Amino acid sequence: MTESKKVIIGSRGSRLAVLQAKFVLNKLEQAYPDIEFSLSRITTTGDHNPETPLERMGEEGVFVKELEQALLRNQIDIAVHSLKDMPTDMAPALVLAAVPQREDARDVLITASGRSLAELAPGSSIGTGSARRAVELLSQRPDLDVRTLRGNVDTRLRKITSGELDGAIMAAAALIRLGWQERVTEYLSVEQFLPAVGQGALGIETKADDSYIIKLVSKLDHQPSHAGILAERAFLKALGGGCRAPIAALGVVSGNSLELKGMVAGVNSRHFLRGQDKGTISSAEEIGQRLAHSLLEKGATKLIAEAKA
Repeated sequence: MTESKKVIIGSRGSRLAVLQAKFVLNKLEQAYPDIEFSLSRITTTGDHNPETPLERMGEEGVFVKELEQALLRNQIDIAVHSLKDMPTDMAPALVLAAVPQREDARDVLITASGRSLAELAPGSSIGTGSARRAVELLSQRPDLDVRTLRGNVDTRLRKITSGELDGAIMAAAALIRLGWQERVTEYLSVEQFLPAVGQGALGIETKADDSYIIKLVSKLDHQPSHAGILAERAFLKALGGGCRAPIAALGVVSGNSLELKGMVAGVNSRHFLRGQDKGTISSAEEIGQRLAHSLLEKGATKLIAEAKA
């Protein structure tokens, strides 16, 4: 593209997605006051099927595919995603150009009663749209009634306030970005609830050959967050776990070192495999691959297969 062209940022149409895209837009406007930026809302496959459990959709990228198609058709110049929605296998013509500083990666519990996870009565109904969260929750409280929950954050919260559910587990980052932290009953520790790959982070995707746009968005890249994400995504890809199996990972950077924790669980057996690895940030992807191979040697393939059965 030429430097005189208006830059179009693509986003899903949900309240949270638009808020995230506007965050990116505002940061770019501050960095480049002479460039005109605009927002384009695009409806994705996942938005068309708000009640269908993600595991039943039978494909990856249900929240990003249409945005990527818009990039490839030159309808938008930048796509802003919740990074956990991005498949690890990207089209060769596209690139994850920047990762802004990551928000809180933890899960949170929201309950109507204000009771913590330990305080919930047996049989309490807790909603989640994630197989990972369901398995992690039942490992802590097998006496709870875990129910499938989809929809945007507003919809999920309404099901709690209406009494349809006693509570739900969501991403802390979503509540924080929406300014609804007061709704959080309990922040769940990563030792018990290791988050999804990319949780809490935004992914800024561009065309791989658009050097002008890549240079623009590089101003928003946060190297420690990006390195952690690269390790997590390499871990997920090496496991072949794009099938929404209960897989979790969190890469944490301290100085020039990166520590990656990873987990694979069985949907039905509720058996867990956990591990960790570390190295320098320059070897982020190697760390992820190494940890994945370690868990594969311990039987991760069998656990991942449970999600496909």
